Amino acid sequence: MIALALFMAFVIESWEQLALVYVSADLGDAFALDAGRIGWVLSAVALGMIPGALVWGPVADRIGRRSVCLWSLGSYGAVALASAFSPNFTTLMMTRVLSGMALAGIYTVTFPYFLELLPVRLRGRAAVYLSIGWPIGVLAAVGVTQALSGMGWHVVAVASALAALWVFAIRAWVPESPYWLAARGRHAEARAVLRKLGAEVPEGTRFTIVEPERAGNPLALLRGRLLRITVLMLIVNFAFNWGYWGLQTWLPTLLMEKGLSMSSSLGFVALSALFMIPGYVSASYLTGRFGRKKVFLPYVAAAAVSGVLFAYSGSLTQLYAANFALSFFSLGAWGVWNTWNGEFYPTALRATGYSWATAAQLISTSVAPSAVGYLLARATGFSSTVLFITAFLVVALVVAVPLPETEGRDLE
Repeated sequence: MIALALFMAFVIESWEQLALVYVSADLGDAFALDAGRIGWVLSAVALGMIPGALVWGPVADRIGRRSVCLWSLGSYGAVALASAFSPNFTTLMMTRVLSGMALAGIYTVTFPYFLELLPVRLRGRAAVYLSIGWPIGVLAAVGVTQALSGMGWHVVAVASALAALWVFAIRAWVPESPYWLAARGRHAEARAVLRKLGAEVPEGTRFTIVEPERAGNPLALLRGRLLRITVLMLIVNFAFNWGYWGLQTWLPTLLMEKGLSMSSSLGFVALSALFMIPGYVSASYLTGRFGRKKVFLPYVAAAAVSGVLFAYSGSLTQLYAANFALSFFSLGAWGVWNTWNGEFYPTALRATGYSWATAAQLISTSVAPSAVGYLLARATGFSSTVLFITAFLVVALVVAVPLPETEGRDLE
């Protein structure tokens, strides 16, 4: 039930970031927006999540992973519901930014939280499976927006807000992280959680914290051995996310340029999401055998090649095949990267470090739709636009090479 609770939290995160993408035409008509301003609306949640992530990460290192999940998802539901009744563009932007700030907490904490609830031998494979929540969220967003398309974007926004009721499942099923409890000196509670997770822990056991740090101190990420990791990690997060998000936010529009109708484009997106799932499953199996780096790097390289093939597709069959390969390899790589990201830092800084990673991704998420929208507004061709986006995958590939392997290592 713990895995299900956090899995569904990731589904909600995916849903929220994509739901309005698939009703963007209706949104544009409602507020008379051009492509550039629609891009800003689609970026608004990510814009809010940037400061939100930087705040929630250190807070999670101080007050606990569970508390942040509950407060974050609950407050998101309230603000997201308000956004559905926005009377104008300005109000919509404000409420979408605020809902992003609220959602950032659970978005930042989900993976490091889950990693801290897993034994070392299962950590890599199980955490990659958690990433399957993303394509499930994509499929849910496509399905619901199709079902509710005649009712307008307001109804889709309300449905997104109601997903926050999942907070009650997290409250009921998910315990606090034993790593965080031990780091705070709450050894009895840590023992109780470990027993709940199936571990045999003798009464009176006390836990040793290696390299203790002041919880949630952002400056510690820029000191000693962590400085190099932090710089590389930030660049990879920004570039890798641009290579994915820059394409996904405008995929229906780009496909319509290739002659597909909106309904056909959404069907294309849904099929692509299905190909993400075997990508995650294969990456989960391989990372358990070969580690993070030996799986992540080849998958990103294959995704970049697929992006080039997608850019130069000369037929509908080639378009489908290239994008399905891109979905398979890029999302398989994302599953490994989400896990790898959460293993670079000690417990006292894990959520803070992950919040920086999240912020780098979200800056990319915020800028990419507007940048691609600008290219489309200037009538930049399909191939040139896709190649521009794919170039960021190559950057992520090169910069990730020096990062340390973490498979099989205990979390600090």
